Amino acid sequence: MKNNEAELLEEISEEKDFEKFQIDFISSGAIVNMDLKFLIMYIPIFWVSLFIVFAFWYNYFIFLNILLQILLIPIGILSTFFIIAFGVAISGKLIYIILILLHYPKEGIFPAVKGNKDYNYWCLRVQLKKLVLWIMNNTPLPWIDTWGFRWFGVKVDFSSHMFDAWMDTEFIEFGRKVTIGQGAVVMSSMIVGDYLIIKKVKFDDYSVIGGVSNVAPGTHVGEDTVIGAFSSTKYNQELESGWIYFGIPASKLKENKYAEMRRNIIYKKDVDQRRKYKIEHGVNIDHEEETE
Repeated sequence: MKNNEAELLEEISEEKDFEKFQIDFISSGAIVNMDLKFLIMYIPIFWVSLFIVFAFWYNYFIFLNILLQILLIPIGILSTFFIIAFGVAISGKLIYIILILLHYPKEGIFPAVKGNKDYNYWCLRVQLKKLVLWIMNNTPLPWIDTWGFRWFGVKVDFSSHMFDAWMDTEFIEFGRKVTIGQGAVVMSSMIVGDYLIIKKVKFDDYSVIGGVSNVAPGTHVGEDTVIGAFSSTKYNQELESGWIYFGIPASKLKENKYAEMRRNIIYKKDVDQRRKYKIEHGVNIDHEEETE
């Protein structure tokens, strides 16, 4: 079995049956035929969540008098919703840690066949996180989706935004103030024919991904770089800093002259000498401490 990435890529590019290597832009679509036995991991997730809910309502009726029980019923029902969400997150994280200990994720190109460890465990991780993040994303807290991605390993802080985008949760790294547009798809893993490709995606500071765009595995988006709407990057594509890219595949359109980081240069006028000059000044950004 071939494990060399270059050899596998060459085999894909030379394959005559092109339909065999059509790109599936939604990673979870690659596991539609996954064994139902994998779904057994949902049982402990819901069991833990419902146990916490039961404990909450047990204490609710034990420690509150009848008047408070009636008055606080709406708050109790709302609390139940959040308890389920955080219970699913905690139990899902515990199962995820077990999967990581059994087989640590790594980058590369792997045969997408049952029996291959990298493929099987990737399917398990995708199926697990799909449930947990779906439940968290349907809560009314605006920051909880970012917290969910951080919870499962995406390097992102709360200065960045993902407006109803579809994202993988492994091998993705955000800089500061990155914006992912609505309907965009960010893939650090994807199925191409009979192969699973896993490659790190990185967004540098102030980069912007337009709505309904596709970011392929291995893409590195430079600082102050913009990818226009309805565009797609290529596997392992490097996007130069300070440029606007557009198209399928994304290619340079023009320089980004309105980059946010350019605010550290301002113009001042000397009225007496009738001259204008540039000076640098600090941008008013509170840098967050890096977390491991």
